[in-house]
Amino acid sequence: MERNIPDPADVDAMQTRVRTFLPEVINDLRELITVPSVAFPGYASEPVLKMAAATADLLRRYGLSDARLLEIPGGYPAVTGTIPAPPGAPTVLLYAHYDVQPARREDGWETDPWTPIIKEGRLYGRGAADNKSGIVSIAASIRALAGRYPVGIRVIIEGEEETASHLEAFVKSHPELFRCNVFIITDMGKIVKGEPVLSTTLRGEVSCIVTVRTLAQAVHSGVFGGPAPDALVALIKMLATLHDEQGDVAVAGLSSYPWSGQEYPEDLYRRLSGLLDGVDTIGTGSISSRLWSQPSVTVIGIDAPAVRDAANILIPQARARISMRIAPGADPEQEARLLADHLRAAAPWHVQAEISDIHSSSGFICPTGGPGYEAARTVMGAVYQHPVSETGGGGSIPLLSVLKHAVTGAEFILWGCEDNERSRIHGPNESVAIDELERMIVTQALLLQVLGNRTTPLR
Repeated sequence: MERNIPDPADVDAMQTRVRTFLPEVINDLRELITVPSVAFPGYASEPVLKMAAATADLLRRYGLSDARLLEIPGGYPAVTGTIPAPPGAPTVLLYAHYDVQPARREDGWETDPWTPIIKEGRLYGRGAADNKSGIVSIAASIRALAGRYPVGIRVIIEGEEETASHLEAFVKSHPELFRCNVFIITDMGKIVKGEPVLSTTLRGEVSCIVTVRTLAQAVHSGVFGGPAPDALVALIKMLATLHDEQGDVAVAGLSSYPWSGQEYPEDLYRRLSGLLDGVDTIGTGSISSRLWSQPSVTVIGIDAPAVRDAANILIPQARARISMRIAPGADPEQEARLLADHLRAAAPWHVQAEISDIHSSSGFICPTGGPGYEAARTVMGAVYQHPVSETGGGGSIPLLSVLKHAVTGAEFILWGCEDNERSRIHGPNESVAIDELERMIVTQALLLQVLGNRTTPLR
């Protein structure tokens, strides 16, 4: 008989084992948070490389004896290591990333983002949740197996998930290094702490810069204002066409479909998003559809004079960067073309409108229903003692589609320590709940045991 459901005694034993070294895990996570591993262009490379080395050291100390840096052409190194599979056993590849979003105290942090603190059962600091919690959960899951490895284990910790990744091209060139039966992606999480979730979709993303030019140079707004169009006003008119009166994305032809899984309650969304009292949600359809299976568009930056520098002139040039999340399964290049065509058509008064710096990445639809996925659902439910929900993800991890094509037939499990309720990933006061970290370590370690105990081989 296959042991897909862990015995309660096995769950208790694993929890007891993890708790014996959990203080060390928390201290190691604190140390990782102190390293400002921002891989964005323009930031110092030394902290990123320091973080890569610290990640490899942590994995070695926790049982992945051959953990080492893997050079990625054009980018920062990944951290990798392998434990061979016992005869006939499957191989599981665990993924996380060590780079983080920028953070400054003046962005709204209550404390220094690189000085971790524990408060009310949560560890605060940049990367505490996204995704240094993933690193320590992988390392601790390996340690919890106490040298008895029922499956083959591969680990890949990326250094450029938050920026332009070079790992995707590397995977395409070296698919043999990523072959496995199951991918465990630890860069996801839950809506509410303590309520277990498996993520089944991610949206893709396209972005571009639109530049509007109207004049050879700035001129006096009194002497010339009226007949001559101001570039910033023209740009504003173009950006205003991206949504219709209801707030739905107005770019014609974009892929979209209604979400058919678990619903995201609107009152919970309003609370967790910080939507101000009296402000409407925008768009139509369920909250889940608007978050997980419909496009959304955001103006994430504008180059224009700051208010403090305002002068009575007509502005000759203005530009904006636009980011659009696209439905899982949508063709990103096609969606990018539709966005660019819409912007060009929306340019008023025959102004010069240039679309440049176009980027696109695929969303992801997780294959579900396989034995590995079902084992993950069962184990997670046993540890959390709560039914496991399936949700989408509004964000993007472009690497997943690359892995899906490179390793055909492999299953995917998407979960993690984050929670939408308080983790505040990418924002100020990011944190991870310590009890969530413990539960995810226990869950991952037990899943590795269950996958190794199967009598029916995984695909």
